[in-house]
Amino acid sequence: MDDKGKAKARLALEYGPILAFFAGYLLLKDRVFTLGGTEYSGFIVMTALFVPMLLASTLALWRLTGTLSRMQVFTLVIVVVFGVLSVVFNDERFFKMKVTIIYGLFAAGLGIGLLRGQSYLAALMGGALPLRPEGWMILTRRIALFFLALAVANEVIWRNFSTETWVSFKTFGLTAALFGFFMAQGKLLSQYGIEEGQDG
Repeated sequence: MDDKGKAKARLALEYGPILAFFAGYLLLKDRVFTLGGTEYSGFIVMTALFVPMLLASTLALWRLTGTLSRMQVFTLVIVVVFGVLSVVFNDERFFKMKVTIIYGLFAAGLGIGLLRGQSYLAALMGGALPLRPEGWMILTRRIALFFLALAVANEVIWRNFSTETWVSFKTFGLTAALFGFFMAQGKLLSQYGIEEGQDG
């Protein structure tokens, strides 16, 4: 498979499970399933399906690229744990709050590094995104605050709005926010980027 094909496959593997969850939820949201004498909503059923889908797509992504980032592994673990908790306890709140936990812990981890005068983000992404040290510190501060804002937004939405609203926010709102945020960092990347052959 050429590089273009790998890029398309990677995109499908990263976003396929999320879109499948959204489509499945729309189909099942008004249905109730009885298993072993217990009633499960369409949301819980789709959560039960999403966990193995994400596991399979992550395994396929690892086989395709030969590597997984620490963030990808951490996210997978949180999704599996809280997805299983939602199904076992038949409580959709666990699956909804995982977004808060993921982004909250990311923000906290980056914040701890900043307080120590370090950019943990540079340690994770330095090879893929060459920046001067001051650029990494600025980008890390911005991302830490951005992740904190996403965690707060998720808390507000899942606690105060309908499940359908939360699913739409999770599927499209977060994706749009992440895309918009990183697009907005173009000036910083240009200003502090290290060109090939330069000394960082």
